[in-house]
Amino acid sequence: MDTMRDRFCTVAGGLLDEDPRLAVVLAVISGDRFQDAAKAHPDRVIDVGIREQLLVSVAGGLALTGLRPIVHTFASFLVERPFEQVKLDLNHQGVGAVLVSAGASYDIASGGRTHQGPGDVALLDTLDGWTVHVPGHPDEAEALLRHAAADGDNLVYLRLGDQVNRVPQPVSPGRFQVVREGRTGVVLAVGPMLDAVLEATSGRDVTVLYASTVRPFDAATVRAAVGRAAAADLVLVEPYLAGTSADFANGALADVPHRVLSLGTRREELRRYGSARDHVAAHGLDPAGLRERIDGFLQP
Repeated sequence: MDTMRDRFCTVAGGLLDEDPRLAVVLAVISGDRFQDAAKAHPDRVIDVGIREQLLVSVAGGLALTGLRPIVHTFASFLVERPFEQVKLDLNHQGVGAVLVSAGASYDIASGGRTHQGPGDVALLDTLDGWTVHVPGHPDEAEALLRHAAADGDNLVYLRLGDQVNRVPQPVSPGRFQVVREGRTGVVLAVGPMLDAVLEATSGRDVTVLYASTVRPFDAATVRAAVGRAAAADLVLVEPYLAGTSADFANGALADVPHRVLSLGTRREELRRYGSARDHVAAHGLDPAGLRERIDGFLQP
């Protein structure tokens, strides 16, 4: 199976052939994968070098001319490093773009903290109007990229990573899916966390929801699922900073006495490099770690 990043590069290159309004803006990362596209569309494939602030500023300028820029690099270089440019050159100017990251929270574990971006979605939450997609499979990544490219002039963040689920889920941007129904509580799995959540809750009488789009937050589906459960207990399992969606979940259930458990990467920095798998286990996001905490929370 190809990776999400592989699929993105292939599909984005093809989209340039189909839609003259699209442009791809790079900062070296994945530049080798767009060589053919750059030859075919030299004015719409732009590599700014290792200048991430310029990467976003160029995208803002292209958007002002009427183009739909697709902007790509690793998550920590796409959202955190040029955040001022995201805030001013996109949001403040009132123009749209599609930001497509790679590396997720800690895929590039050997790169150390500079290449880790678990706070990206939380940071974008400080700005207005962002749609955030977190696919769990390359097929979902392709569908969401095509949707984002055609999504008018909206601001879209597509978060790609190496961790994937075995089977793709149907993509319905803005809607959570009911994967399994139960009575003792609700677990919302985001993107690549679905397989681990399903294994962790195997044999448990819980509802499992799946989200490949987390912003906007589908409050209606969460409310309905919690309303069908015997207890108003909700567990959020996100592949980035724990608690990122807690405020949205609490808002969805504001008029209902409820409990929310937020699972994700801890704020504590893991200073040992290790592998991505080591980071998953250290944050308790493997099936065993999830099972222990979900069971402890949902037990009567």
